[in-house]
Amino acid sequence: MDRSLKAISLVLSYPTRELQQAMPEIGAVLASDSRLTAAARRDLRPMVEALGAQDIYDLEEQYVLLFDRSRTLSLNLFEHVHGESRDRGGAMVSLVEMYREAGFDPVSSELPDHLPVLLEFLSTRPYAEVQDTLADAAHILDALSERLVRRESPYAAVFAALLQLSGVEADKEAVAELLEQPEDDPNDLEALDEIWEESEVRFGPDPNAGCPQVRDMLARMDEPKSDTAARAPGVAAE
Repeated sequence: MDRSLKAISLVLSYPTRELQQAMPEIGAVLASDSRLTAAARRDLRPMVEALGAQDIYDLEEQYVLLFDRSRTLSLNLFEHVHGESRDRGGAMVSLVEMYREAGFDPVSSELPDHLPVLLEFLSTRPYAEVQDTLADAAHILDALSERLVRRESPYAAVFAALLQLSGVEADKEAVAELLEQPEDDPNDLEALDEIWEESEVRFGPDPNAGCPQVRDMLARMDEPKSDTAARAPGVAAE
């Protein structure tokens, strides 16, 4: 297992007391990954320290404001590809089938395209496949990092680390296009109500679904869209 990807999956999950207790081990894993530059490892420390030491209720509130109430910070990757279109349902079905064929059964109530879920899956795959998948999402990872920098959030360093693990530089035009989308106001509850009233994503059979590789399903990430955001429940560290 790629312990760093597993660690990042946990860091990006919804904060829990169990996660807090595991942060010393998680921090040690990230600090020892030589694939990351010394600067990247150093930049991760504030996030590791915050998750380990801050009040759990403050951490939960911060997470919700960022990832539940900000569509442009959605951790559901297919939102940035398909929005709420019917195509997203077919892609989701294919992703679930691929997980099952690989013997991967995520212990989560989140959608299969939720980034922590995908990272947990990738932690079990060959590193070349990991890099290909992350490379396809590079401009989204870069845009998420930049948006989080603007909000002075230590989570920014996590996405920067993922971008570094991809081994590529994000396409500047694609990043700029994502960043042109207006920021969401997490305190605008009326706008949030309108989001949840939009048509739901359906995951029924799709005659065109098939079962492509993850990187093929993410390859259309150069057509950015955004919609609802979600959060992940905590999972125990290994």
